[in-house]
Amino acid sequence: MNKSQLVNAITKSSTVPKSEIKKIVDAVFNIAEQTLERGEKVVISGFGVFSVANVAERVGRNPRTGEKVAIPARRSVKFRSNTGIK
Repeated sequence: MNKSQLVNAITKSSTVPKSEIKKIVDAVFNIAEQTLERGEKVVISGFGVFSVANVAERVGRNPRTGEKVAIPARRSVKFRSNTGIK
């Protein structure tokens, strides 16, 4: 499901206009992104936790040539589910 599909699904189950729902969904994702950029967790009770993890630099291989390539360190978003997804 992408963002526009999420907006459409919420629109079908509520009486709020689609334009307002789109603004709300955009605001939620913007706030979550800003929170993660600060290195804080985003906890959605009953759903899961989004957090930022530092991934160390490592050595990979170019698939075409087999040549070793340094992959730089980076930050990555991790998700841990609070409930068992069936």
